[in-house]
Amino acid sequence: MEPDKKTLHKFIGTFLEDMGGTATMAMVCLGDELGLYEAMDGAGAVSASGLADSTGCNARLVREWLDQQASAGYVAYDPEDDTYRLPAEQAMALARRDSPVFLAAGIQTMASMYQDLDRIVDVFRGDGAMPWGDHSPSLFRGTAEFFRPSYQTNLVAEWIPALDGVESRLGDGGKIADVGCGHGVTSVLMAQAYPQAEIYGFDYHQPSIDSARESAGIAGVSGRVTFRAATAKQFTGEFDLVCFFDCLHDMGDPVGIARHARDQLVDGGTVMLVEPFADSDKATNHELPTAKVSYAASTFICTPNSLSQEVGRGMGAQAGEPGMRAVFDEAGYSHFRRVAETTVSIVYEARP
Repeated sequence: MEPDKKTLHKFIGTFLEDMGGTATMAMVCLGDELGLYEAMDGAGAVSASGLADSTGCNARLVREWLDQQASAGYVAYDPEDDTYRLPAEQAMALARRDSPVFLAAGIQTMASMYQDLDRIVDVFRGDGAMPWGDHSPSLFRGTAEFFRPSYQTNLVAEWIPALDGVESRLGDGGKIADVGCGHGVTSVLMAQAYPQAEIYGFDYHQPSIDSARESAGIAGVSGRVTFRAATAKQFTGEFDLVCFFDCLHDMGDPVGIARHARDQLVDGGTVMLVEPFADSDKATNHELPTAKVSYAASTFICTPNSLSQEVGRGMGAQAGEPGMRAVFDEAGYSHFRRVAETTVSIVYEARP
């Protein structure tokens, strides 16, 4: 069949836009790593040479970076005096690390996909398996930073209060297991919010456990949170709350892991499950603003990790509520409900 020229031109336009977006994300990685956004935040109109001086960077390269950012609409350019400005709205996403919408550091996750591309090609032609720890270190840092703003904004203020009776337990000194804790962002947040509680972070990736311990020390909560290297079937204890933050779908045997978590709960204990947002209908899900990133992460990271482990269920990042509900039904839970959601996350409560 002959291609329709109008449809073809439209697709080429889409492709070039996506290509430009990919290039812009590389520029965001540069801007974040070099402190260019932070230097521009609140500085008003700056020249390329002025920004280079304040950040210790090469002035000629800084000018190219600024012009690319202007072409992408990330900075504003004034041709009359040849200066550049970072608008407050963009600063929220690119420069202010305590902002609820800070995005720049999380782009390291996208960088890891290109760093790992040759490995993933081999994985596609093989058994589909690639463990989390075999990825570029950019992935570990990027994942922590991608989710950090949402956790900081919602975990203590919205998600835990939405769980039936859990907040009062933690306030009185309950015990929390943070399974698949990664760099410990959520463990540290809960330790800060509930000083009477005991928090234990578990992850099978030792470098992430090392980073989590370092973060706890910086936050001043080392005495209230304990990090241990353990798989999701190895951790043990008697917990009021067992948490899985954006990790259960990555695991090879989510049913067995949910069953193991159930066995570690005290009477009246709760599992809190946080998963990437997904619609129950795949066609609708394809239209979501997060879909392109979520399916890409699922292709490069989540599904290969699951296939590298026992059972290898391979749920993927977009299993949604039907997929997660099925896991907990198979694991023998009698209670499963959605308690909160954001643009990027759905929060579930599960009990035996």
